[in-house]
Amino acid sequence: MVQNQRNEIPVEDTWDLTTIFKNDSDFEAAFNKVQELTSAASKYRSTMGADAEHFFGAIEASLKAFRLLETVYVYASMNNDLDTGNDKYQAYNARVNSLAAQVESALSFIQPEILSIDKKKIAEFLKENPAKEQYAHYLDFIEKKRPHVLNEEAEALISQVQDVLNTSAETFSVLSNNDLIFPSIIDEDGQKVRLTNGSYSLHIESYDRKVRKDAFKGMYQAYGDYKNTFAQTLSGQIKADNYLAKVHKYPDARSAAMATNNIPAIVYDNLVSAVHEHLDLLHRYVALRKKILQLDEMHMYDLYVPLLSEPPVEYNFEQAKKRARQALEIYGDEYLDAVDHIYNERMIDVYETKGKRSGGYSGGAYDTNPFILLNYQDTLDDVYTLIHETGHSVHSWLTRKYQPYVYGDYPIFVAEIASTTNENLLTDDFLANSDDPKLRAYILNHYLDGVKGTVFRQTQFAEFEHYLHTSEQNGIPITANGISEYYGKLNADYYGSSVVSDPEISLEWSRIPHFYYDYYVYQYATGFAAATTLSENMLSHQENAVDRYLGFLKSGNSQYPIETMKAAGVDMTKPDYLNKTFAVFEQRLNELESLIG
Repeated sequence: MVQNQRNEIPVEDTWDLTTIFKNDSDFEAAFNKVQELTSAASKYRSTMGADAEHFFGAIEASLKAFRLLETVYVYASMNNDLDTGNDKYQAYNARVNSLAAQVESALSFIQPEILSIDKKKIAEFLKENPAKEQYAHYLDFIEKKRPHVLNEEAEALISQVQDVLNTSAETFSVLSNNDLIFPSIIDEDGQKVRLTNGSYSLHIESYDRKVRKDAFKGMYQAYGDYKNTFAQTLSGQIKADNYLAKVHKYPDARSAAMATNNIPAIVYDNLVSAVHEHLDLLHRYVALRKKILQLDEMHMYDLYVPLLSEPPVEYNFEQAKKRARQALEIYGDEYLDAVDHIYNERMIDVYETKGKRSGGYSGGAYDTNPFILLNYQDTLDDVYTLIHETGHSVHSWLTRKYQPYVYGDYPIFVAEIASTTNENLLTDDFLANSDDPKLRAYILNHYLDGVKGTVFRQTQFAEFEHYLHTSEQNGIPITANGISEYYGKLNADYYGSSVVSDPEISLEWSRIPHFYYDYYVYQYATGFAAATTLSENMLSHQENAVDRYLGFLKSGNSQYPIETMKAAGVDMTKPDYLNKTFAVFEQRLNELESLIG
């Protein structure tokens, strides 16, 4: 269902952003209030070590400013997302982004000043003020940075060159998204169309093999023409990562990146090892794809075309909400109460409208509702998007209900777990309640593609990223030919002999923006695997599994992610949760092979 104009949408299917600010005048007042709060917090500069009153006063004043800033940001950005062509809210968004930069700059003294104070003195401040004990974990997190923080002058210099160190990533983005000239291809309708990064994902899924082949070759022709330039931008980013790690006294860039969430390196190593031990399952799935698609020879451009045509069912939005709620009943009343509020009190902007941002997300701030943006089209995939974003929103709902603002968010390491767990529950609900072989095949394929794309593919990226950083650290230059050769071999290892190793795929590294994110991608894979294990624990009625999972949703940022997940029932320092995921993958692969046979 596509509605062109916003006034054609029933009001109950739109966001009620007046729950944030009643009107734009209230937004303006809050905007000004953020500036006042920032000014008040700034007065604590150079005083935090004086006594406990100044110490905690600075922390609480800065948190108060950031808390209102987040609310102001959400109001501006979400209004802008509803109509990206609206000049007024474009301006609001730009103003808030500028305000955020000012606040962050003005209050950047907080952590360095905390670290300038002897930790024994900080312990005395806490002992003198039992009511401030809630800040103990917040302070411990900062304390762990102490060996890696330089003096104020050195940190200021590093801060000043951040723009320089980000130049490689920015150059990649401009070249890839704006300056690169892609060839034209003939689409499924016989029309000549120019490739773009956005349209490529559609063409590579085309049922017309010539379309996806032409898109594949055209895309990598464009990137290949600039492979040496992209190798230099990537090399510059890797050098920056390694440099920052070295000056902050980390053994390597991976240690520095994972220290952000206090994640031990064994989590990364276990992921790569477990994936390699189970590559035979990916090879089997790829071989099944070849069989279903009836190909004598399968190429890399055949990996993304849907194995099955249109899903055998459609759901309007009311049906989708009921189906999602049914799958979530295992969580119990408190979770369902949050779902009902989100579904029925205008926290979802449902349908596509002119100028509305594409895709879907869950957003909000500590003091707002957890809003969901959709562009709902009645497809089965849209039901999955709904339940995915519901996972994020209820995670936010429960975190904010049970945690103070200082812990009222959750780290990126666990962010996708709640949403993917919900997807797994929906998959199980479909499989448990349908004997229709077409529907079962579609659902099984949806899950298997998820593991292929998230666990296997993101681990491949993570392995390549680690190779880049260790190579540069060991003095091995990053050249287009050298890294292309490595990537091509790595890709062939992952996908096996059923796929022709097209020479173009060795250039895939050149178009992946995540390689500029400094050890980010592994978290997609670990999060997906943890979600599979958590859902299996609950579905198998493991003792206290649901309560432990809800405890995870309520914990926010109140402890380190590894400890949060242990409490939820997944020890991510061990490979068990990964092996369980591959066991589920194999079980569902067996069934799909049987259905196809």
